[in-house]
Amino acid sequence: MRTWKQIVFALVIVAAAAFAWARFYPGAPEVLARWGLDWAVAATPPATGDKAAGAAQAGRDRSSQVATIVATPAGTATINDRLQAIGTGRANASVTVNPYSSGRLAELLVESGSHVDEGQIIATLDSETEIIAQDRAKLALQDAQSKLDRVKSLRASNAATPVAVADAEVVLAGAQLALRDAELALQRRSILAPISGTVGILPISAGNYVTNQSTIATLDDRTSILVDFQVPERFAAAVRVGAQLTATPIANPSNAYTGTISAIDNHIDEKSRTLLVKAKIANPADSLRAGMSFGITMKFPGDTYPAVSPLAILWGTDGAYVWQIENSKARRVPVRIIQRNTETVLIDAELESGDMVVTEGTQSVSEGGEVRIAGQDQRAAKTAEGS
Repeated sequence: MRTWKQIVFALVIVAAAAFAWARFYPGAPEVLARWGLDWAVAATPPATGDKAAGAAQAGRDRSSQVATIVATPAGTATINDRLQAIGTGRANASVTVNPYSSGRLAELLVESGSHVDEGQIIATLDSETEIIAQDRAKLALQDAQSKLDRVKSLRASNAATPVAVADAEVVLAGAQLALRDAELALQRRSILAPISGTVGILPISAGNYVTNQSTIATLDDRTSILVDFQVPERFAAAVRVGAQLTATPIANPSNAYTGTISAIDNHIDEKSRTLLVKAKIANPADSLRAGMSFGITMKFPGDTYPAVSPLAILWGTDGAYVWQIENSKARRVPVRIIQRNTETVLIDAELESGDMVVTEGTQSVSEGGEVRIAGQDQRAAKTAEGS
């Protein structure tokens, strides 16, 4: 068979299939009308004979029948306005204590787990050399003071020049600075606690040689616990410093603590699309530790939407919709699903609280068709009897 014959044959098959679809498919006229092909609907010959009469009679029967359905009133609900996240706790302040200089660790004055105050001595280094330097500086200061006194007495009798007095004063000032330097060097042989807190496990013992890079102890201020957690991007605009939250230890969910947001990062992480937030939780009983994991819960004011039963949601070619009952007639209402909950679906639609929405029998409902709500007659009769 030649190519042109094959093409003609294929076109004939396609035309026959299109004619059959336009003639027999129930929704074909509406589709052709949306495509602007009303002439194709008009050109389609009407059905003839008994079949056409039977179809028309069936259509009249369906239009004249009243569909019995089950309907429930639409309600209202607030969109989920709760933020839940997992955070990691750390101490309000944590310091690693290192000595200022090198030397042999002479004594540790604290134990692991003990509480220390700011400025308290926690360890000392050997200080014989510094003591000697301090004593030498004291002697030098005394000698400089004596020389200044002699020069001043000579100056009173004009036996010394003003320059000699000035030189003696300079020597005295240098001796005073040397003594202060020796005292500071000796003072720094005692290692002080920079903050008030609890001592961790001591990594070193007395007698070891240490440098300014050696860790003597770690101190944690646990009067409050800081919790770092990530907030989804959609909550970034709602989070504020000072906002309250609830923190629940993952290991002990029966206890809940109230805290406040203390700091918010200045940018959203590009990889996780989250915002870093820091919260502060009071710890007066010292029951919380750094490194604990917390479940963070925050509540925000949410928007209110109509709420319907999940059975009421139907889908068509143009999206989701529900059947609303007005004056015993059905009306198709397009909806946009906002959130699915356990028992209801929050939607964005032209519905108000109390509007009746079809939940069962939707297959019998058509646009503008009359419907009867099942059980409505019995309820009306009971109401009349009671009155």
